[in-house]
Amino acid sequence: MTRKLLACLFLLFVTGIPPAAAEAVSLERIVALVNDDVVLASELEAEITTVRRELERRNVRMPQPQQLRRQVLERLIMQTLQMNVAERRGIRVDNATVDAAVRQVAERNGLSLAGLRDALSAEGLNMARFREQIRRDIVLNRLRQQEMNRRVDVSEQEIDQFIARNQAPGREYRLSRILIGVPEAASPASIEAARDEAQQIVQQLRDGEAFARLAATASDARNALEGGDLGWRPASQLPASAREAVETLAAGEITDPVRTPAGFQIYRLDDQRGSEQQTVRQAQLRHILIETNEVVTDADARLRLQTLRERILSGSDFSTLARANSDDPTSATAGGELGWVNPANLPPSFAEVVRRLEAGAISQPFRSRGGWHIAEVMAWREQAVSEQLAREEAAEAVRQRKAEEETELWLRELREEAYVEIRLDGLR
Repeated sequence: MTRKLLACLFLLFVTGIPPAAAEAVSLERIVALVNDDVVLASELEAEITTVRRELERRNVRMPQPQQLRRQVLERLIMQTLQMNVAERRGIRVDNATVDAAVRQVAERNGLSLAGLRDALSAEGLNMARFREQIRRDIVLNRLRQQEMNRRVDVSEQEIDQFIARNQAPGREYRLSRILIGVPEAASPASIEAARDEAQQIVQQLRDGEAFARLAATASDARNALEGGDLGWRPASQLPASAREAVETLAAGEITDPVRTPAGFQIYRLDDQRGSEQQTVRQAQLRHILIETNEVVTDADARLRLQTLRERILSGSDFSTLARANSDDPTSATAGGELGWVNPANLPPSFAEVVRRLEAGAISQPFRSRGGWHIAEVMAWREQAVSEQLAREEAAEAVRQRKAEEETELWLRELREEAYVEIRLDGLR
């Protein structure tokens, strides 16, 4: 039995609650049972507040309260199911990783940590809750990546087929979508009902209903409450049926329902652009690595790297300090140099930092799966894609497309196999 459920049962059996505290306790009522865990009314209300604020920021007309409550509760149920799986698999995120992520959020917004705290307070959030949201998001990302590594394989034949289809300069599409999900073993009647629902949504859209509002109201996709926005997607990463439907559209137009393994997808083309060059952007990169162990803690490594960074900024030679301090035996002898690197081939946390660096800039200390680093991008260049690079890029594009589809299927499986009892009036 989870700690959350034990706490709720304790509240249920508390006696002699003063009238002034009755409302606070009532907020802790259970609104959904999810296997051996629960979703609390306070969690639901907090998430609804967050979603309302985000929809207002995006200028999306608010769904009806009951529809919004249903969508937000479903999101919390899915998060709970995934966190349960992550806990069983021992996926943890330590405080140092959360600290680094919070600092990155502050830096991206041009804020100090105190400034971020003030900005959160103005939005009705406190730093403790924000940190837990960050921790949860990192856990869920690691879980999905782990699951997709287990479920998604890319064959040499798929790479060959991808390259054959995409030898000419491709296109990128800015897309929004609505998904009407179909269970994996759905009956013909269920499939037809989902098709009818998708057709009705298409008709509503063509009659002038706002796409973002219908996405927030009716979509089964993970990004429903973001108005269905998918951002820019290379044509090569779309399912073939979706690519064929989208490529004939003008900006602002929508597709008819497109059948995919996850269900019926409705896409809106928001914009498109050409990929004019077959090149990759490479960074001439060097770094200093400090590994952690029983003696060197995360705090020790971060402080040591911060000191080294300040010395470099004050005029010390990066190469000399790398040779003397880096725990990467391969690059240390070369002054920390890694050569010309495509960021896509780096670990995700390393790549994210490198992509944000200007030439000549030195990063703040950051953590990857190998330890703690500071990195410097000495220069950037556009490099023509070699055959090997082309195959690597093709493999990644195929993997991302398959992972997108497989993630929706996996989430649907989690939901269908779970015991879920809704305890909220009107949503049963």
